[in-house]
Amino acid sequence: MSDVLELVDVSVVRDGRALVDQVSWAVAEGERWVILGPNGAGKTTLLQIASSYLFPTSGTAQILGEKLGSVDVFDLRPRIGTAGAAMVDKLPRSQTVLDTVLTAAYGMTAHWHEKYDTTDEFRALLLLDRLGMAEFRDRRFGTLSEGERKRTLIARALMTDPELLLLDEPAAGLDLGGREDLVRRLGALAQDRYAPSMVMVTHHVEEIAPGFTHVLMIRQGKVLAAGPIDTELSARNLSLCFGLPLTLERRGDRWTAQGLPLT
Repeated sequence: MSDVLELVDVSVVRDGRALVDQVSWAVAEGERWVILGPNGAGKTTLLQIASSYLFPTSGTAQILGEKLGSVDVFDLRPRIGTAGAAMVDKLPRSQTVLDTVLTAAYGMTAHWHEKYDTTDEFRALLLLDRLGMAEFRDRRFGTLSEGERKRTLIARALMTDPELLLLDEPAAGLDLGGREDLVRRLGALAQDRYAPSMVMVTHHVEEIAPGFTHVLMIRQGKVLAAGPIDTELSARNLSLCFGLPLTLERRGDRWTAQGLPLT
């Protein structure tokens, strides 16, 4: 099994501060990873490297067999699907949901003069249906709820049939119903053997969908734990990661965490 992502001693330094500090981490083909950590831990920085939009200050990053700094990133990026809050502001609010997904086929954010064939439209509609958004195909993107926007962005990220899917806090800002709907859909995607390798950033273990196989825990830019979720996602590691005594409970394929009561 080959690695789709490999970081070796990667650091990113800004204004004398290490956002990530000598991180070594690899994602193999078919794995589904969760990155856990508090605010400012370096989670999004790692995702920016994995998406080829940020180059390490030191160390080496290899994505889909290509080394950053030795590859044309514009050839690499169509092979990587990304969905996160940063994309929302780049998409026209007046554009339909269907066009929002379709434009990803050309690496664009807005419909211009490009033509889409029936295969493109069929794939876009199939992905929207999978994410529960088919009935919204003609709605304006700007009129969607937070949960509907998140699901549209994931459909868009899958449009190019990527080899690596990166999700930056996909459940952030959702109410309980929106979160659970998204988690079950991500679970179906994660358990699909034909889905791409996946990396998802989150703050909350409750947002980990069934089918995710590995966890990376990071604090202050350093890796605290990395490996199979069944062994590395523990109360001890979680407490160290968030700097607070925590309990961790697993029921079936879902997790919950709580802080210990003050005495």
